[in-house]
Amino acid sequence: MRRIPFILWVVLLQGAIKAQPPAAVSKVWRADNGNGTYKNPVLNADYSDPDAIRVGEDYYMIASSFEAIPGLPILHSKDLVNWSLIGHALKRQPPFDHFSVPRHGNGVWAPAIRFHKGEFYIYYPDPDFGIYLTKAKDPRGPWSEPLLVESGKGLIDPCPLWDEDGQTYLVHAWAGSRAGIKSIITIKKMNTEGTQVTDAGVLVYDGHENDPTIEGPKLYKRNGYYYIFAPAGGVSTGWQLVLRSKNIYGPYERKVVMDQGQSPVNGPHQGAWVTTQKGEDWFLHFQDKGPYGRVVHLQPMEWKNNWPVIGVDKDGDGKGEPVLQYRKPDTGRSWPVQTPPDTDEFNGTYLSPQWQWQANPKGTWAFMHVAAGVLRLFSEQLPDSAINLWDAPNVLLQKFPADSFMVTTKLNFKPNTKLESERTGLAIMGLNYATLGLKSTNNGIYLVQGTCTDAAKGNKEKEVSIRKITEATVYLRVKVTAGAICTFSYSTDGLNYTDAGTSFQAAEGRWIGAKVGLYCTRTSRTNDAGYADVDWFRVEPIK
Repeated sequence: MRRIPFILWVVLLQGAIKAQPPAAVSKVWRADNGNGTYKNPVLNADYSDPDAIRVGEDYYMIASSFEAIPGLPILHSKDLVNWSLIGHALKRQPPFDHFSVPRHGNGVWAPAIRFHKGEFYIYYPDPDFGIYLTKAKDPRGPWSEPLLVESGKGLIDPCPLWDEDGQTYLVHAWAGSRAGIKSIITIKKMNTEGTQVTDAGVLVYDGHENDPTIEGPKLYKRNGYYYIFAPAGGVSTGWQLVLRSKNIYGPYERKVVMDQGQSPVNGPHQGAWVTTQKGEDWFLHFQDKGPYGRVVHLQPMEWKNNWPVIGVDKDGDGKGEPVLQYRKPDTGRSWPVQTPPDTDEFNGTYLSPQWQWQANPKGTWAFMHVAAGVLRLFSEQLPDSAINLWDAPNVLLQKFPADSFMVTTKLNFKPNTKLESERTGLAIMGLNYATLGLKSTNNGIYLVQGTCTDAAKGNKEKEVSIRKITEATVYLRVKVTAGAICTFSYSTDGLNYTDAGTSFQAAEGRWIGAKVGLYCTRTSRTNDAGYADVDWFRVEPIK
């Protein structure tokens, strides 16, 4: 029997999310001020642990994706301010059976991207299995099958370096939850191809005394110095550290090059140094905003005495603080405003790339019904172990795109009338979650609100029935206001909306921000599931 190539197999099984036409610019967040300046965050969405590179006149950024699939998002920019989402490097997450159910907070942690000998390399860690490598000649894909470079528990945040003498190195940190050690940085040798770690490595920095929870190292070389850029002090409260040495194994000098200072940007750290084609230096990093996730900021950077200074150094001590607005990077010309997509009209052949499932998907969960111009979600039986929607793999979600926004979706529910357990609707997902949806019963279809507190602890969802629905089409809406307060409403004509249920405080997920999206589930087995046809999903300013 002929073996099907991995990439073709993935396409056949899942229906790959292909490159899309240029998406409409978001109506709720733009970093480009249109006057030669930008505002932070440049990505006001949860692209945590960003790493970035420049190849020619193009900039590419990747981020952690944890359990979400497709994973390893690939973003593209021409000016470091305007970013588009061009795809994902990981269509399904290995081990495939393991990630067939939600593994919240596991999966892809802080990755690194590099360009070497005409190929893009992404090294990403799975804290339970080891460090993987995937490669591509085109960042839009196809990406190679993930290769395990080093197996083991607690190996996190890898970054490669190809040295001038031909030796290849890999730096990484350690997750105490798996390895039993933390707050140290290790450098290991790899083979020339960068496909296999070849030694046990050297401990090059111990942060226990001055830099607890040091992690996320990025390895660079400049002017004869090896540099390790690494965050320390904790995600929401820490600082950006830089280590330097003339020897790859140290000893390393230490310097804090950015902290919060007098700015409102807490924990400014973990990211990427890039140099423009005009020779300017910039640094991309994240800020933890609780239920909004870890959003991405862009900071000016300059070198003084072979040390980087990130942000604005107001007192001249060599340590910067984040800027909220600044002139845009000089890349030689102006570029149009771009943002990752949020709205989806479901008129194409493939899902727009902002959508992610909570686990490796089955091919029966969703289809683009091109003739009808809708996304058809078939109800999927919840796993036997599922207690609430947190445990459902087939929840289709996207990141919060701004501090304040409104989502409206139009859908038509066609349950299997022989079943009494099918549900569909709009969800705000996190450790606490809320839904507004439709529930099929033997007495018809009802509009219901569901809420669940501490979903990860196995608590059951509480449900409130709002009214019986006899109309074929229903419009569901949620308004998210400052502080991530969510208010649901519904309409049967698309014009007049009625508040539904109680307001809800969105909560972060496990290492991620809250998400918004769609679900279609059932609790019983059948050979002919019901479905929901979703006409569109629109993200707009609050009216």
